[in-house]
Amino acid sequence: MGGSPSLPEVSLTTDRVVLITGGNTGIGYETAKWIAMRGARVIIACRSEERATAAIEQMQAEFKEERSKGTPGLCSYETLALEFMALDLASLKSVESFVDDFKAKEIKLHILLCNAGIALHAQEYTEDGFEIMFQVNYLGHFLLVAKLLPLMLNSGEDCRLIFVSSEAHRTTSFDLDKAQGKHHTKENFKRLMYYGNSKLYQIMQMYTLNRRLQTTNVTVNSLHPGIVKTELTRSFADLQAWKLFFQLARVVQMTKTPFEGAKTSITAAVNPQFKDTRDAYFADMKIGQANNLARDQEKQEALWRYSVDCLKDFIKTEDMKYLEEL
Repeated sequence: MGGSPSLPEVSLTTDRVVLITGGNTGIGYETAKWIAMRGARVIIACRSEERATAAIEQMQAEFKEERSKGTPGLCSYETLALEFMALDLASLKSVESFVDDFKAKEIKLHILLCNAGIALHAQEYTEDGFEIMFQVNYLGHFLLVAKLLPLMLNSGEDCRLIFVSSEAHRTTSFDLDKAQGKHHTKENFKRLMYYGNSKLYQIMQMYTLNRRLQTTNVTVNSLHPGIVKTELTRSFADLQAWKLFFQLARVVQMTKTPFEGAKTSITAAVNPQFKDTRDAYFADMKIGQANNLARDQEKQEALWRYSVDCLKDFIKTEDMKYLEEL
């Protein structure tokens, strides 16, 4: 749970529409809860309605608890404006369906937090044929962003797109011919590298988008939330060395709670100080710098072309035309 000290002082209203992928657990849960407690209407996009409903009920209970403690900066509403929408990033058809449903009920989107992700997953391929971390962490969000950006561009000033990335982007290599890892076996699949690649691609997408959105109302930033013990670790529960690493990290106080990790996401999403900020890589609530590979413009554009080609069955030329012409 945790309290609100050091969170940005900002008052929001339910006119402010916020979409958070993976907002039912971990960092996403705390991000959704605290942004809603500041007054925004928050839509939690995840796979399980049952788990999202339970999460929303828990958020409402924690909101009442914070109000009873007199926590400053909370909205005046009796209940938080929280909603669930079904989204499975491992299925591009699910992303398409989500977008259709979202556009049918919403006319604006002010903040999109691409938070959902999996880490160090064993070699596995989605129904669309892509390596699962590549799709869940990166490509599924790429499609989501491409489809929802027109809505954000028509939603008024200070619209923000945030990618929750990772310092693992520094453990990577860039070879799009091997981006899906199909030259590996399950035994020699480099789980850390492919996880890091997916996080690298998010940061590279940030730069590529900002070049196209430079004169618009939409800013794009990325962040590292810290080493946070969340359900993210369930995808590498079989790796004893990584389980030991997390245990040792907790002992020496290297890890953060989900609330502590969420502070950077909340800061990037709603702090008025960063209204016009672009191309920032946040860490510990401050702007840092991504590695040289992430900032390589030629490779960024190569990744953009590769990604659009991966999505050729889902993105029409006219869907991307607005980005090329801005």
